[in-house]
Amino acid sequence: MSTDIKIKKGLTIKLKGVANHQISLANRSKKFVINPPAFHGIQPKLLVKIGDKLKVGDAVFYAKQNEQIKFTSPISGVVKDIVRGAKRKILSIEISSDTNDTFIDFGAKTPGKLAGPQVKELLLESGCWPMIRQRPYDVIANPSDNPKSIFISAYATAPLAASHLVTLEGREKEFQAGVDALSKLTEGQVHLSVDGSDSFLNGIKGVVLHKVSGKHPAGNVGIQIAKVDPVNSGERVWIVDPQDVANIGSLFLTGKYNPTKVIALTGTQVESPQYYTVIQGTQIKDIVAGKLKSGKSRIISGNPLTGTTVDLNDTIGFYHDSISVLPEGDHYSFFGWMPFIGNHKFSMSRTFFSWLTPNKEYDLDTNLNGEERAFVITGEMEKVLPMDIFPMQLLKATMIQDIEKMENLGIYEVAPEDFALIDFISTSKIEAQQIIREGLDLMIKEVG
Repeated sequence: MSTDIKIKKGLTIKLKGVANHQISLANRSKKFVINPPAFHGIQPKLLVKIGDKLKVGDAVFYAKQNEQIKFTSPISGVVKDIVRGAKRKILSIEISSDTNDTFIDFGAKTPGKLAGPQVKELLLESGCWPMIRQRPYDVIANPSDNPKSIFISAYATAPLAASHLVTLEGREKEFQAGVDALSKLTEGQVHLSVDGSDSFLNGIKGVVLHKVSGKHPAGNVGIQIAKVDPVNSGERVWIVDPQDVANIGSLFLTGKYNPTKVIALTGTQVESPQYYTVIQGTQIKDIVAGKLKSGKSRIISGNPLTGTTVDLNDTIGFYHDSISVLPEGDHYSFFGWMPFIGNHKFSMSRTFFSWLTPNKEYDLDTNLNGEERAFVITGEMEKVLPMDIFPMQLLKATMIQDIEKMENLGIYEVAPEDFALIDFISTSKIEAQQIIREGLDLMIKEVG
């Protein structure tokens, strides 16, 4: 039995360059990279040195704040380099890859026959724990917490987002095993959100199924939490991405850490957008080599709204399942704000005419189309954020670091990704996602 979640507010942005459903195996990198800064709030403590030989699943570093949380090698090979920045901050660990992987054997287990502490111990030891994040704060979950529920969103609404029906193809057993394991970590419910399509996800046992419909950000797990089981002060809700659920299940079924995922290579600067199977830590250049069109492009790990700009030597983000390649916005239109000059543009307002063609797909670049300006009340933010909060007031309270107002205005319910559309439509051109991230970090520091 399922319960429906219908989202009316929001904005669907249709971009050209959606990946077709073909899946290929990406080239194996000669060098894999682990980036500790990708795990927000984690201070790494190294367990390896240059020249060490690693197997898949060997611990590379742990979190200083909590030594239980380990981060393990995605491949077997030799530690080639440890790159440091200012104040000897660890920026990356480079591993020279073996031709074939050898694995640490953690022992295959049936999650349904294990107690919660046993499931938690295996997730921590294998390096799967970082796949579990928490709300509030959008950081890696604390193993000492008891979440009131766990949410999995298998409904993607962001522009150029990977389809979970494709990325999870053939992984029914692993996904079910992952759900069985996660259910041992909470006394509450495991919630699974789907789009209503006919797939194996509708038959997963041990979950509360939610059929979600509506515009973006309907697929954001934070929106679903707000509609089903809102987060209040002192409460914790854990979230896990669908492919990570399957990888957790694979750990229990095989006893081996599985760092593979299917990612979508998308965008109008890609010759033939499609899906690729990669190992976590694969360099971007080995995924996009020979697949991009000529011209200046911006490569984004993740979707265009929430992703991170990367270069060819970087890796796909740990929590990302797509790479978006868009035309670089390094050109400007004279009087580009005039309606008939901007017919090619997409806009939420009726200044342009995109509202007359709701099904049209656009080839948008990265231009800001303006500069930062006065932060004034327009009512536009409320139209794209389907939460029972006042987004502009929350942003202003966050900017002045008024903790009491931030709490009253709903800071515990939100994550930066929930404000991505506000970044897109705001006439003030403020960096709403960055403001919310800084506000959440302040709450961690002051409230905990």
